[in-house]
Amino acid sequence: MDVAINYGAVVVGMIVAVVLGGLWYGPLFGKIWMREVGMAKPDVITPDMKRSMMRSYAFVALSSLVMTYVLAHVLVFSSAYTGATGVMAGLQAGFWSWLGFALPPTLGPVLWEGKSFKYLLVTAGYYLVALLLIGVLLAVWV
Repeated sequence: MDVAINYGAVVVGMIVAVVLGGLWYGPLFGKIWMREVGMAKPDVITPDMKRSMMRSYAFVALSSLVMTYVLAHVLVFSSAYTGATGVMAGLQAGFWSWLGFALPPTLGPVLWEGKSFKYLLVTAGYYLVALLLIGVLLAVWV
């Protein structure tokens, strides 16, 4: 089977995930997340901290690119077999991918490491919204 991936949509999906992450873990839920993981906001960001942050952002962008690329494959294969396309197909692919592949690993720290339910809501919530948005983007941008 020939797999036709829209690489432009994959790159835009990665950008969507990174921007959403900046908003989600910044002004929207950043204070809650930092409190839940035991992180204090530094008074001053040193050059070493800035380099470390930039390296982390690069890895986040790369992992978001991989996540988007894999979701594109899910959508291509599912539409080939079911004929489903459009917004509903994107929402379904995003939701089922979240339920099967994002929620379980974010649940582990709550069950085994003593993280709170708030931590789960913030972290799993990000992945749910990201995968839904990316799913819709990929499904409609053919």
